[in-house]
Order: sequence, then structure tokens, then C-alpha cells
Amino acid sequence: MARMNIVLPAMGEGVIEATINKWLITEGTEVKEDDPLVEVATDKVDSEVPSPSAGTVTEIIAKEGSVIKVGETIAVLETYIETSPEDVIKIEKEVERIRETIESERQEKKEIQVISQELKSRTPAGKFLSPLVRSIAAKEGISYTDLDTMKGTGMDGRITRDDILNLLNARGRALKAEPASGSEKAEKEAPPLPSSGKDEIIEMDRVRKLIAQHMVMSKKTSPHVTSFIDADVTRLVNWRNIVKEKFLENVGQKLTLTPIFIDAAARALVDYPMLNISVDGDNIILKKNINIGMATALPDGNLIVPVIKNANEKNLTGLAKAVNDLAERARNNKLKPDEITGGTFTVTNFGSYNNLAGTPIINQPQAAILGIGAVRKKPAVLETPDGDVIAIRHIMILSLSYDHRVIDGALAGKYLNRLKDILENYSPELP
Repeated sequence: MARMNIVLPAMGEGVIEATINKWLITEGTEVKEDDPLVEVATDKVDSEVPSPSAGTVTEIIAKEGSVIKVGETIAVLETYIETSPEDVIKIEKEVERIRETIESERQEKKEIQVISQELKSRTPAGKFLSPLVRSIAAKEGISYTDLDTMKGTGMDGRITRDDILNLLNARGRALKAEPASGSEKAEKEAPPLPSSGKDEIIEMDRVRKLIAQHMVMSKKTSPHVTSFIDADVTRLVNWRNIVKEKFLENVGQKLTLTPIFIDAAARALVDYPMLNISVDGDNIILKKNINIGMATALPDGNLIVPVIKNANEKNLTGLAKAVNDLAERARNNKLKPDEITGGTFTVTNFGSYNNLAGTPIINQPQAAILGIGAVRKKPAVLETPDGDVIAIRHIMILSLSYDHRVIDGALAGKYLNRLKDILENYSPELP
């Protein structure tokens, strides 16, 4: 029998570690290839690690609740399948690449720590600097001169973590907040909210905390502007009602409005690619692939955004299959890490909850997000050869939030007009 180390696989871009939530097997369990072994959680998604081969799990190394780096061994598998020398070399190279990335980040943190330790605990003027303050100052390149000119808000004028953050904010620089420790935990920017005693205190779960941080970061990063347009989708709704039964019979998939909206959004991006971008400092990154994120509500009230890669290259059948599959697996916590990364544009459907419209927050590092409102029957003015008439039509509101640093109202307006035109004249070929 061959002994195989099961390592924590790459969990998506930017993810270097994961928490072991729950083992789904025990030592001695026989497994098949791709059988789920363990549930893990990262800062992006909860996922399962499958078995790389059939065999018997002889040892579980990573304990539940422990934090494991990508590339580290979590269990040992005995298998009858012999690994070829080429496969061994390939695996070793991938593990080495992951370890080099982790080591590089560790080295960077170590260098900052060394610099902060070398800094004196007091400025030339005698102001005391805690280890946390010295660490932030070293990381952000804040000089003793700057520190001496600061007015500390701590005891006896001591400079606190919040004083440093306020200085950085005043300079217009973003800093990922360091965790407060020791006595500095008590130094809050705002006083605690009063409670009547009857109020229930509910702590945010891990996913909600991550969502909150991401939303705040997005608003701080991008100046948000939202433009609106309405669309008469009467023809589209009538067409879908006619073909949905045939579509289900031929394709085996329900045809909802969501894949149609994603199809239209992707087509419009082909015509206006400067919405399919990201910002990197003073550079604009024009994305060649159109990867549409689909905001999906989870049963616990949280939100996740699975991504349909190369959406513009898929027909309606392919989009319907992708939408139904991703939505179902998202609700059952079965998404893979690479299925929630790489998005270049996001669509969120307010209409699912009968809402008319909304002003969505951009999903960083993207530059725009499309909001879809509910389709409702409304009286509308129609132009005819015999004059204007009022008729009952299916009307919906589209809202586009965009990063005003790089997208102006004219471009956003052109995109929305193109999207409106596609939806009002939508009639794809079906199998």
C-alpha cells in the first residue's frame, strides 16, 4: 500500500489558511475518490475537502478548531493506487509554491516586527509608544517627527492605536485595522449603545462579520454613484411563459428570469467593456473575461456571490444550468472556493423579494454592480400610429452602482440603455 499525505488544498486567491470545522470521517474509515473528508472555513467561504484517492484514512492530524496553512498535511491516507513519479513531482512543486508564498508573507510580517522592535519606546519629545503603536508606525512609515506632533488621547497624552488610525485617515490612506489588545481594547471610537434590559444581544456570526467588513471597505474605497432606468419587459415575460414548460422538458432545467438577466448583462458588457474593470492604484485593469457574480441569499440570512465564469460565452441553456446549480449548492454549503472568486461584475436581484429597486454596494475589487427590481404590471404610455395610448405593461427598474473614480454617468447611462434595449427585444434561440 502507498502512503499519501492529504494536504489542505488551495482555497482560492488570497487565501493562505483555513479553520478545521468538522471531520466527516474517523481514523480507519475507507473512502472513495472525491468523498468529502472534512468541512473547513476560510475568510471567503465554507467548503469541504474531498479525498484525492480511494483508500483508508489511517491518521487525522489536523484537529477540529485548528487553523491550518494551505499545503500543510491534515490527514494520512493509505491507498493501493501507486502515484507516478511525474505526479509526485507535480504535487511537490505545487506544495513548494504554496509554502514559498506563505513564507514570503511571514517574512514581510517578521521584517515589520523587527523594525517596530528596533524603534524606541519613546519619541525624542518623550511620548510613550506601545508595541502596537510602534508596529503600526513601522508598517505605515510614520516617522518620529510625525509622532511627536501628534496629540495623544490616551492617559497622560499617550498615543493610542486610534490616534494612529485617525492620522492615516487624515492622510487619505487605507489601513486594515489591527486587532486591539490589552488596555487599548477599552478605547473605543464610540460609546456602547444603551440597552433597556429587554433587548436581545445577538453576536454576528463569522460570515456576517466578514460581510460587514467587506461592505465598509467597499464604501471607503469607491465613491458610489447609482443610476436608474426602467424597462418594459412585457415581451420577455410573455415569451418566457410560453417556452418555460418546453424548456424544462427538453433541458431538464427551470427557466427563471435570473439567467436571462445575466445573459443580458453580459451582452451589454461586451458592448461597454469599460464597466468590466478593476482599479489598482492609478491603473485601470480591463478584464478580458466576463465573469458574472450572482448575489445569493443563504438560509441563515447571510449572502454569498458564486461566479459564472465567461458568462458571455454561454447560451441561455448553459446559463440556466449554471444559475440553478450554483444557487442550489450555495444554499447547501457545497460551493468550491474557486466558484466564488474571479468575478468581474455582479448582478443582485431585488425582485426576488418583491422590491422595486435598490442601491447595491460594489463588490470589491469590481467597479460596478447591477441591481434588478421586481417585474410588475403597471399602466404605461405607448406610442402608436394613431397616437399615444395607455396600456398595462410589465415594467421593471434597473439600478447600476459604479465607482465614480473610473466610471462616469455617461458611460453608466449608455450601459443601462443598451441593457434596456436587450431586455425589451429579448428572443434567443432554444434547443
